[in-house]
Amino acid sequence: MTNKIILMLTLLGVSLFTQAAQPNSKVIIDADNQKADIKRNVIIFDKNVEITHDKRKIKADFLEAYRRAELGENKQLLVAKGNPASYVETLEDGTVITASANEISYDVATEILLISGNATITQSGQKMSAEKITYDIKQQLISAVKDENSSQRVRTILTPSEKDKK
Repeated sequence: MTNKIILMLTLLGVSLFTQAAQPNSKVIIDADNQKADIKRNVIIFDKNVEITHDKRKIKADFLEAYRRAELGENKQLLVAKGNPASYVETLEDGTVITASANEISYDVATEILLISGNATITQSGQKMSAEKITYDIKQQLISAVKDENSSQRVRTILTPSEKDKK
């Protein structure tokens, strides 16, 4: 009986994330621990969590994967937490985007990444930091806002590229 339950939970986890991927694209999640909270319809991954999806990778200490009808077409929301959690993506042209924050939420259906809590995002030496940064992966748009309760504003550091230095 216990083996059947473990198998069912494992298949549920695999099903949840294979549906989240693009056609012919796998989502792979590795962690030290995994459990399912059936009442909340969430799978919880704990310790050394690593999510790989195409050319995207998220690393975190903890991950909750939600599956609910109100979340849209693919019905998945991944919420990664860490000290910090990190995100890396290699774009078609080979450019690498990196991000880190206390929390990284990834809406699979809309391909929107919400990076919050000491958030930073870097691309080609350009760095943006804010309390919250939103990255629309499909549109390749990044926006940032300051925390309403803080005097710390959005900061961007522009660094000349090697071509510009010559």
